[in-house]
Amino acid sequence: MERVAVAELLKKVRRIEIVARRMVDDLFGGQYHSVFRGRGMEFDEVREYQPGDDVRSIDWNVTARSGTAFVKRYREERELTVLFLVDVSASQGFGSGDRSKLETAAEAAALLAVSALKNGDKVGMALFADDVVKFLPPRKGKGAVLRLLRELVGAELVPRETRLDVALEFAHRVQRRRAVVFLLTDFLAPLPESSLLVASKRHDLVAIGLRDPREGEWPDAGLVRIVDPETGAERELDLSHRGVRDWLARRRVDVVSQHELALKRAGVDTLMLGTHEPCITSLQRFFRMRERRR
Repeated sequence: MERVAVAELLKKVRRIEIVARRMVDDLFGGQYHSVFRGRGMEFDEVREYQPGDDVRSIDWNVTARSGTAFVKRYREERELTVLFLVDVSASQGFGSGDRSKLETAAEAAALLAVSALKNGDKVGMALFADDVVKFLPPRKGKGAVLRLLRELVGAELVPRETRLDVALEFAHRVQRRRAVVFLLTDFLAPLPESSLLVASKRHDLVAIGLRDPREGEWPDAGLVRIVDPETGAERELDLSHRGVRDWLARRRVDVVSQHELALKRAGVDTLMLGTHEPCITSLQRFFRMRERRR
């Protein structure tokens, strides 16, 4: 990569990181901390029993030795591991406005990664298409966040089919302990329900769907040649016929509905992000939803 291109990339990464940090400080507050749980409770200390303490927390061994009632105290093990699985197949390059789907993914990942940084969590990332093309093992600190953003902003699209099962099974192999896993994709590929179910049982899996409003709209453009950016398959369609346009629109709605139902059956929380709106708005709605549910 040329020196000028590298400088521009680093400038863009820095700009995204600064904007994300300001948004997190101003808008998220403690929401991230409250909606994503740690790995569980760990023993902290024993102290003398006080009126109002739960009698079930009495440490009978210490109480018997000392002759005074003592209770066990626990604290939540807050440190989390956050893993981003980001689809970099060719369809992520589409965007009818100022941002592509991949750029939308980068903005969302920046906000979540900075939130994780403020909480002292580890962050890692796997970029994938039909296979994992880049893996950053989870690490702590600002350097880990900046490297994640640098790899994501500079990622090259892969002209191959999306394999969500490959990404989920990779996360299963590399992350043995429970983690928060964000799966960012446009969900145009078939959903592997068995892989989703396994991943959602082991991890706190959140599916982030990336969509562009023009994907479901088909203009009256006459005879057109459609090319699949991932497979290279071509097809001619006569969009001058209203029936053809309506069929394409219905097919898109059916696919989206099937995917949403499959994610719900697997117990996966879902967040949809549009390329035409700020990610912070959708993330805030998602955080509020999880807070109410907890």
